Amino acid sequence: MKLDKTLLALAATVLLWATAFPAIRVALDGYGPAQLSFLRLAVASLALAAVAPLLGVRRPAGADLWRIAIAGGAGMSAYQLLLNWGEIHVPAGTASLIVAAVPAMSAVLAVCFLGERLTPAKAGGSLVALAGAALIAVSGKESGYTVAAWAVLAAAFSQAVYHLTIKPLLQRYSGLEVAAYAMWAGTALLAPLAPGAVRATLDAPAGATAAVVFLGLLPSAAGFVIWGYAVARLSVTAATAALHLVPAVTLAVSYVWLGEQPRPVALLGGLITIAGLVLLNKRRGPAKHLPGPVPITSRPPAPPLLKPASLPADAHGERP
Repeated sequence: MKLDKTLLALAATVLLWATAFPAIRVALDGYGPAQLSFLRLAVASLALAAVAPLLGVRRPAGADLWRIAIAGGAGMSAYQLLLNWGEIHVPAGTASLIVAAVPAMSAVLAVCFLGERLTPAKAGGSLVALAGAALIAVSGKESGYTVAAWAVLAAAFSQAVYHLTIKPLLQRYSGLEVAAYAMWAGTALLAPLAPGAVRATLDAPAGATAAVVFLGLLPSAAGFVIWGYAVARLSVTAATAALHLVPAVTLAVSYVWLGEQPRPVALLGGLITIAGLVLLNKRRGPAKHLPGPVPITSRPPAPPLLKPASLPADAHGERP
């Protein structure tokens, strides 16, 4: 029964994060990229603040605030702004295929800045995955597509910077806590956009506003809570493999919801990217389970409702 609940949580996370890409396209019908970025983060931040006491989210140490600010700026503020702007011209399914390259970028940054060992599988997998993402970025012929696709690729890079920044934090906090801290920091950094975003809600179509609320409550807030539950009970290999399904689910949802049909070259680039990620995550020996964080001295551990879990850099996948 425990396994069934874990697999259900993992499937729910994949579905929520996959549906976020087409939901962004719907929200952009009534909101600009900057307005959408602030409103989505604000809704998610309020939801996480409401459940934080129930899930045992602790107050971060003062010495970690600078790192949390960088994580929030890169992984939340910059990521949302770039992705939302890019999806004005890039179809939802195609955007998900580009963002799928995040683990490869994270692996490269970890080698450059954290001194992680560059294995042949990591080097080859990263090059293949990045080549696939670049192929998608240059494959469009529509006006504005190429620049927008590179913006999505930049969003993926900002997400990789986020994973690099939070790795030390995951030694002291749970994955959910780190996500909540970053979400709150990212929202605070976009606070100057609040007046325009609030005014936009007065004229935006109901469907666009519903998409904003959906993005904040489900993929952003609930997605992290459910993901934290799942990865605490799964191996790195299983968690990473599940995230490889996000682009495929996004393509299916985008076709049903928006009628989008990706170009063959975009699908080819996506397959190349996924093949590179499979090579990147190739491991020898039995699968290792995700370790929990080291509790902060004099602070109570999280309650058993949600087991804390930290993800190594190569276990992080795409996040819309």
